[in-house]
Amino acid sequence: MHDSHDPAIPAIHDAAFQDCPDRRGTGSEKWDRWPGRDVLPLWVADMDFRAPAPVLDAIRQRIDHGVFGYTQQPPTFAPALAGHLERMHGWQIDPEFITSTPGVVTGLAITARLLAAADDEILTFTPVYPPFLTLPGMAGRRAVRVPLAPSTHAYVIDWDALFTAVTPRSKIFWLCHPHNPTGTVFGRDELLQLADFAQRHGLTVVSDEIWSDLLLDDGVRHIPFASLDHPAARQAITLVAPSKTWNLAGLGCAAAVVSDPVLRRGWRAGGGGLVPMINPLGYAAAEAAWLHGDDWRRRLIVVLRHHRSLVLAAVSAIPGLVAFSPQATYLVWIDCRGTGVADPQAACEAAGVGPSDGRDFGTPGFIRLNTACPTARLEEALRRLARAFSQGS
Repeated sequence: MHDSHDPAIPAIHDAAFQDCPDRRGTGSEKWDRWPGRDVLPLWVADMDFRAPAPVLDAIRQRIDHGVFGYTQQPPTFAPALAGHLERMHGWQIDPEFITSTPGVVTGLAITARLLAAADDEILTFTPVYPPFLTLPGMAGRRAVRVPLAPSTHAYVIDWDALFTAVTPRSKIFWLCHPHNPTGTVFGRDELLQLADFAQRHGLTVVSDEIWSDLLLDDGVRHIPFASLDHPAARQAITLVAPSKTWNLAGLGCAAAVVSDPVLRRGWRAGGGGLVPMINPLGYAAAEAAWLHGDDWRRRLIVVLRHHRSLVLAAVSAIPGLVAFSPQATYLVWIDCRGTGVADPQAACEAAGVGPSDGRDFGTPGFIRLNTACPTARLEEALRRLARAFSQGS
């Protein structure tokens, strides 16, 4: 049995990220997927960590108000996000460009309806977060998959594949940046080349930047696509949320940065009457996270770097597994094809660990591992991962 703990990797003893509540039986999508089975869930991208104290305090204060009526976007919401984007990424935007939305997935669905007609095409890089592949069809549009190419250390854009994929019916490019599941952070040159491509082919870029505050590598910088000095960037829509960074997904609060006033006015109507207003606790949590959550975020990054090291060390010790070091996110994308195991997901579940299945991301033979849990739990999951791919398992 492979022991995932490498004595060369120093332990992390931050109690906020080691002492976590039991989520079983709470309606947790992550934890209640395998009821009655001893399967450690390392799949859907939420964390097992409690939200930071300033966020919890803001929610309690809002609860003490005692009234939870229909809630429009508070006047403090957009300035809080605009300030965060400037501090974190040097991106100065007019707060008037910001409109709230219940989630990034909702934002993607709205752009499919606002920016493309029936049977028009939406291009995206694969592998990718599953809604990028399923939402176009739900809106009567077509998803066009453009595979990323593995290089020596990361997944990169295959420009030939991109130029081959585009057609006159292509209207939108959905960019996941930083990229889920590979953890790639696209650099300025790549983004400018993508902007040239979008302008040449009349595509609107919709950039999902939900992972932009969880960069793991020193010296790697997130460049918001819409911050580029380029005509395509000025027409782009950016989707952001505090949910991944501060573990607030269940509160359903995100934002779209839309510079075009016509699109902004049509945003809610673009939801076809299906998009609800955001709940007041979501607004309170989001604002507190953006204004007061950075100390907690920095401590989280230390833990996630440590966990990334543990996973990469474990993967390297398992014959046939290959993983690049993700530059961002708390996810590791693992190529299992070299193991000879026909169904990696089934093998993992049988061994007691539950990753995400690469088939859902458009790429069979892979799994995605979520490292955002207490260290001891991750180490046990990695022991089970080794068991899943051992001979005779």
